[in-house]
This record gives sequence, C-alpha cells and structure tokens, in this order.
Amino acid sequence: MDIFSFTECANRTQSLRALFELLVNCATEEGFSEVAYGALNFVEPLRLPEYPPPAVAVNWPSEWCARYFERKYYTIDPVVRRTPMLSRPFLWDQLAKQYQLQPDERRVLAEAREAGLKHGMSVPLFGPLGRLSVVSFASQFDDAEPQHRISHLNALAWHFHTACVEISRPSESSCNRKVTLSERELDCMRWVAEGKSSWEIGVILKISENTVNFHLKNAMRKLGATSRVQAIVMAIRLDLI
Repeated sequence: MDIFSFTECANRTQSLRALFELLVNCATEEGFSEVAYGALNFVEPLRLPEYPPPAVAVNWPSEWCARYFERKYYTIDPVVRRTPMLSRPFLWDQLAKQYQLQPDERRVLAEAREAGLKHGMSVPLFGPLGRLSVVSFASQFDDAEPQHRISHLNALAWHFHTACVEISRPSESSCNRKVTLSERELDCMRWVAEGKSSWEIGVILKISENTVNFHLKNAMRKLGATSRVQAIVMAIRLDLI
C-alpha cells in the first residue's frame, strides 16, 4: 500500500485499534511486522489498554511484551532514552556505534533481538506543547535492511501519528481547520511530496534554494507542522495537495 492509499484509509478510520492494524499491515509489507507506538513525555488519553504507559499501541511478541513491561525496561531502553535527543529516524543497530551505551541498555537491545525484534528503527514524532512520541519498527528477519525502508516507514509513522491525534482530539482535528497556502507554497510542497530536495525544487521552479526554503517554512508555519514530512501529511489530509 502506498502512502496516499494509507492516508485515504486512515482518514476513514475512527478506531485506534483499526488504525494501528493498518499501520502494522503496511509495515509488514515493508518487512517490518513488529511495531510499537508510545507517548514519551505525556500520557496519551487514547491508547490500547493491554499495556501501561508509555505504550499506546504495541504488537510485539507476547513473551517479550510481558518481560518488557514487568521489568520496566522502558526506563532503561536506549531507544526511549535517545529519542528526545534526535530529530530524525534512527536505526537501532547504530545506537551502540554512536553512543556509549550502558550495560543495561545493551542488554535490552540484545534481549529484544533474541525475542525476534531485529534491525529496528524508530521515528521521533513531535507534537504541540513539546509533546514527544515515537513509532518503532522491527523485523523478524536477520537480513532485513531498514536503511532501505527508512523514508517510507518515516512517512507511515507521521501519517499514523497525525491520524491518532485527530481521533483522540477530534475537536482539534486538522481536518476542521481552514489553511490557505499560496500557489508557490503548494508548488514547493508538491515537489517535496515527490521526494525532491530544496535545491532540486529550485532548479525545477527556477527560483533560488533559499526562496524554496522560505516558502516551505511558511507552509509549515501555517500548517502547524514541525517537519517537512509532517507538513506533507497534514497537507494531504486537508486535500491541499
């Protein structure tokens, strides 16, 4: 399922469980069937009741879930600890290379691999009032290559996160807001959705890279987005692009 199809299905979904199943199905098509969504610095009012906060929705193997929450591994999980420090998706396999992990942090990653969560990646998700969430994807296969799926999984995570916010707080739903973007802002957003960089968009539109960034920042401000990916997600949901 492509991103636009996922968005269309998510727009029609009013159940967190159904929305999460949709995300899991799409991630499974990418080879990453183990998915978790958590709210790290706040308690999400809409969540599946099977597991305690910070979990919102999880489909990990049952034995690993039981161990993880009974032993409160989320207090020492390097993914949970490092997410607030990072602004972009990151690979679990790179955490030990980039940081001097504590023994308990390495143990959590090792036990996760033994439980079937291999070659994972996580997407930091930023919301209003400094709220921080994360979606994590992991594969059951030893030869999985998350770096080749990182862009698609990143977009899926943001679409899912935006849909969750709208389900839990429908009165604040972005679909109820009226946002007007200029033609140039829309042009830039459409090309970002096609995966083009600011420099490439500037060449296509025959404007400077700084001008492209200016229009994109304006669009993000109007949409209330904190990243280009989130801005694209919101623009699609508002039928702007």
